[in-house]
Amino acid sequence: MTGTGVAGNADDARAFGVDEAGKGPVLGSMFAAAVVGDPDGLPDGVADSKRLSAARREELDAAIRAACEVGVAEVPVARIDDPATDMNALTVEAQASALDAVAADGLAGHVDAGDVDEARFGRRVADAVAADVDVTAAHGADDEYALVAAASVVAKVARDSHVDALADEYGDVGSGYPGDPTTREFLREYVREHGALPECARASWQTSADALAAAEQAGLEEF
Repeated sequence: MTGTGVAGNADDARAFGVDEAGKGPVLGSMFAAAVVGDPDGLPDGVADSKRLSAARREELDAAIRAACEVGVAEVPVARIDDPATDMNALTVEAQASALDAVAADGLAGHVDAGDVDEARFGRRVADAVAADVDVTAAHGADDEYALVAAASVVAKVARDSHVDALADEYGDVGSGYPGDPTTREFLREYVREHGALPECARASWQTSADALAAAEQAGLEEF
């Protein structure tokens, strides 16, 4: 394939790649995607989703789904806010769930490591998949392995569609990331008006706590 520095491995006639999107936002779910196929059969231009425009990701998502088997998993806000878990465990859960939908015994592939210890993360994903799969985890895998890059595109398109649905429900929520001024303004105004966070907000994120604290302070000043 041609593209932006992500190449397939000729030895992997059929393999998988797994990645996630939406780990850091204060609004909405996290998504993971697994793509199974021949990396040399992927559409031209597949790359880490962060390097692509939204329109190009949409085009590639359709082409990837036409060429490969695809599994997608969603981790909702309530699960993310569960104090009994943590983001590393949730990333394992999401990747394994997506891979479970398309995996078969004997399949091998790469996942984007969500832990400082790549080998440990790979073992945890493999152990959580029902099929007997060979998982290699690597940091920056979406820049190195074509199928992981493809998975990053599918996961990002799923996440973007989710944010679009939130905007349909709440109005302009921005990207959902804490660094986005539109997102922070949405949270502040929602809490000011309703006295509570919207259901789409991750209450365990500091940005949410800040919005609640700002509303409380404003109420005290008015009193």
